[in-house]
Amino acid sequence: MAGAGQAKYRPYPAYKPSGVAWLGDIPEGWESKRLKHTVQQSRQITYGIVQAGPNLEVGIPYIRPADMTDEKGIRDFSSLMHTSPQIAADYERSKIQGGDLVCSIGPSFGKVMVVPDTLGGANLTQGTARIAIDTETSARFMFWALRSPITFQQWESSVGGATFRALNLGPLAETHLSLPPLPEQTKIAAFLDYETAKIDGLIAKQQRLIALLEEKRQAVISHAVTKGLDPTAPLRPSGIEWLGDVPAHWEVKRVKQVAALNPSKSELQNWSGQTKVTFLPMEAIGDRGELNTSAERELREVRSGYTYVRENDVCIAKITPCFENGKGAVMTGLKNSIAFGTTELIPMRCSSKILPHFLYFLLVSAPFNKTAEGSMYGAGGQKRVADFFVANYYFSLPSRNEQTEIVVFIKKQLEQFYLLDTKAQSAIVLLKERRTALISAAVTGKIDLRDWHPPEGTSESYPQDIDQPEEALA
Repeated sequence: MAGAGQAKYRPYPAYKPSGVAWLGDIPEGWESKRLKHTVQQSRQITYGIVQAGPNLEVGIPYIRPADMTDEKGIRDFSSLMHTSPQIAADYERSKIQGGDLVCSIGPSFGKVMVVPDTLGGANLTQGTARIAIDTETSARFMFWALRSPITFQQWESSVGGATFRALNLGPLAETHLSLPPLPEQTKIAAFLDYETAKIDGLIAKQQRLIALLEEKRQAVISHAVTKGLDPTAPLRPSGIEWLGDVPAHWEVKRVKQVAALNPSKSELQNWSGQTKVTFLPMEAIGDRGELNTSAERELREVRSGYTYVRENDVCIAKITPCFENGKGAVMTGLKNSIAFGTTELIPMRCSSKILPHFLYFLLVSAPFNKTAEGSMYGAGGQKRVADFFVANYYFSLPSRNEQTEIVVFIKKQLEQFYLLDTKAQSAIVLLKERRTALISAAVTGKIDLRDWHPPEGTSESYPQDIDQPEEALA
């Protein structure tokens, strides 16, 4: 029996050996079949068009793995590509009809969808397979059976090594399934449609909570470093158009007036080349100020060709998308108080005028990010923020005492947000585990759903054991 999520469902009265190791025991009255024995004899499992030709404005639509979500069908119907009627006619064998199933194969295997009637007559590419189920099988039941863990385990065992993993038609057709009579298939499919929709609704609420927490995090940082904590403090024009009004007792500065960018390595000239130092690839720097200092190198390995930082320096990523994601940190816990890392960082050494954490929060605030994004140079995935832009960025600077108060306030607020975020992330993990367990239990006959009926008032009957966004932010 699955976990607590299935505790209210009973098993079948009697089980029998399936004769298939993957399936184990199945309920009396069920049978084990290979997928290839559930399809129409005249429409065997097949892949689609190998060379679809240029995309046409008017033509026959075809489905690629990229067009499919994991289990929600077509991602965007308007983005479907079209081939010519002549090419489609050459692949008449892979034409799809409403009620067929399409499964992604090849390296992107595992996505499954039921074809809507509106796509009847469309076609596929060689990265997708059509499964035209017979009249003894429910399309929705087969959909859930193919999305179950036991099916994925079979596919994973057949896809080869880690270098190139691809599901081919042969192993797909040989997939072992446990099938109840058609009326039970229909009941199980309806149950899973209903229950997974409830769980998906809860997951969506937790995801909205996480998004709200990120908005509040950014709002707290941005307001604190630009306006301070005293709402009654008088403001004055900064003289900088995009900076606007600032607290009257704060000074307007450029970053280069309070911090040195790209500090010199000359102070290390007398250090031994065998000295151990922290090594910081980009993945060691988080988007919430986290820093993984576990990697170490000898100084002679990294002295040239890497970015140099010292304890309490501030770094931000300069390349997209790491910059937009907010990667950056105050350098702490460094081996021998120094580190070398990726050249895609902008390092800054603070003077006595500014606290490292105040500068860090300034450089991950919304006003800085918005202005910096507009200044990025380069193309596509290689766009960068220039050191010159950061050095000359104008901001308003409070006294060190007020900086300390602001930093303490921001850290306290963020700690609360991160606790809520962690709780929401954990809730999503548990919900997904519950969802997977429910699918597995239903399609393998571990729970008896023959007497199940959707309860009245289904739209509001969500579990109540997980915080909702509005409650969590109250």
